[in-house]
Amino acid sequence: MYGPNRLTHEARDPDMSDAVTQAADRSGPSRSAGAVLGVPAEVTAEKVASGETAGRVRRSPGRALRHEATLASAAGLLLAVAMIWLVPPFAIWIMSAGETRPAIPDPVHTITGDISDPTAQAWILAWNGHAVLHDIGHLWRTNAFYPEKYPLAFSDSLLGYAPAGMIGSGMADAVLRYNVMLVLTFALASVGGYALARQLGANRVGAAIAGAAFAYAPWRYGHDGHLNILSTGGIALALAMLARGHGWSLTRGYRPEKVRPGWAIAGWAVAAWQVSLGFGIGLPFVYIVMLTCLAGAVGWLVSGRPPLPRRVVLADLGGGLAFTGACGYFAYHYLRVRALYPETERPWDYVAWFSPTLRGLFTAPRSSLSWGAWHESARNAFQVASNEKVLLCGYVLYGLAALGLVVSAWTIRQRVFLTAGLVVGVLLALGANGPLYQLLYHYLPGFDGSRTPGRLIVWPTLLLGLLAAGAVTELARRVRRAALAAYARTLVLAVTVPLLALVLAEGLPKMDHPEVPDGPWAAMAATPTPMIVLPSDEGIDLNVMLWSTDGFPAMVNGGSSITPSGHQVIRDLVKRFPSPDSVNRLRLLGIRGVVVDRKRVAGTPYERLLDAPTAGTGVTRRNVGADVVFALG
Repeated sequence: MYGPNRLTHEARDPDMSDAVTQAADRSGPSRSAGAVLGVPAEVTAEKVASGETAGRVRRSPGRALRHEATLASAAGLLLAVAMIWLVPPFAIWIMSAGETRPAIPDPVHTITGDISDPTAQAWILAWNGHAVLHDIGHLWRTNAFYPEKYPLAFSDSLLGYAPAGMIGSGMADAVLRYNVMLVLTFALASVGGYALARQLGANRVGAAIAGAAFAYAPWRYGHDGHLNILSTGGIALALAMLARGHGWSLTRGYRPEKVRPGWAIAGWAVAAWQVSLGFGIGLPFVYIVMLTCLAGAVGWLVSGRPPLPRRVVLADLGGGLAFTGACGYFAYHYLRVRALYPETERPWDYVAWFSPTLRGLFTAPRSSLSWGAWHESARNAFQVASNEKVLLCGYVLYGLAALGLVVSAWTIRQRVFLTAGLVVGVLLALGANGPLYQLLYHYLPGFDGSRTPGRLIVWPTLLLGLLAAGAVTELARRVRRAALAAYARTLVLAVTVPLLALVLAEGLPKMDHPEVPDGPWAAMAATPTPMIVLPSDEGIDLNVMLWSTDGFPAMVNGGSSITPSGHQVIRDLVKRFPSPDSVNRLRLLGIRGVVVDRKRVAGTPYERLLDAPTAGTGVTRRNVGADVVFALG
């Protein structure tokens, strides 16, 4: 599919084989199939096999631009921009019969999803880049959640996106960065799904359907505020690279001559990068990689231990150690959080509260353009956390995958394995409402810290895409064989491309783009640190974290899926501020400033601070703009 062996692969590809043969026949004996494909006549098969021409071929910029990997990546990026940012406003306008005026969202002043979790994740991206450049020793401590330890591990760290966080500074750049990275996660997911299906043996349209299904499944829009959950592209891409590095596919099995150690190393590197984004999606991936390695070892033994090139063994040893080291580095910090904060463990009853039912497989989130409004009553029946319980992968995808059970490029045995994996994945995604998840919860380390089993739908989505890709590949082959040679390619595209269009149409989102709330920046800049901005709770603090990207002052504020007991103690303490005992305890904790945000304090226990006396407490008070700043001295 990629790399120097692309010509050999394409000559055997269902999309290319007939066309190449016919072109070679028409060109006569003086022109080879290689010349038809654009390879110079002097580049013989022997020279290609020996690597004698590799340097010359690889130096051609035109060839690099025409490479399938380049074209697929560019198409994935353009498709993501269109699907997530450009097309939905006009699709909504058409569906509303012109009542809704189309407007492209402002990527600097609006944020995709809502103004809660996305603002916190925008802060995480900014903090990682800032810390790596300027304060790496306090990477895990962060400027928020003072004085807690390892607060970066209170949620998925997204550390793999740190290079993006190094670009720009301040809140406007943080918002723009978040919106850009959100689009890129969809692009990488589609390219990763495409690469995996192609490596396993699907044709181009079939692989494109697998990639589109993996990236734009309707359930994903229930997590439009969770960049960490949408970041699944590295999963499929790593598996594709590892399969290519080991010369393995579904259609051809293991071929020693196709082993590429460089691709294996790249696969391990991408796998480690995927884990660096967090364990919300990364933890199951780690176990899948371990299971895949075990299955590969068993398969190697059962098949008579075919020879393995020394270079790929070394690549696996080095890459596997690097992957293990990355997993260990992140596991250490999350285990430290588990030890320091027992509240991170999720009781089984809490997991059951977030567990979906089978009905969730046919229910779409509110942000699905195709089905969101239609499924409102079904979502309401879930009562709480409905975004974690809607698991619709796409009705078109379901139909294509069902077709793939009976008509497929994959063998019957391979279809059985894919189906078995699909069934197991669905049962696990049901959490407490299924028979299997409890085994993970009790016996596999890490799962007792997860409250959302429905996120395991990532794996059934990938398997459904592969089943669909097998069906479309075989369908294309049958159409080609039945059609006249002159019209075969046109008929194949006429039959298969509309299926891709249907998958994409069903995957269009209707996500919100609210304006980012203003913050008391002048007051925060004028307040001694560490500080606390009031009011403070799990919702408001998500915004305060984003505001702090202007300078990253040390502050108590911080919101995540867990609330450390000490953190809540400070919130309760400042409700009595500026009483002498509260002032003394805040000073002992090292807190030196309190900011009262006048626009948000109305109706909260902190409203009285707007006029609270400070005589005799040693606290100085001053107005900074509309807001109030207290300095504890």
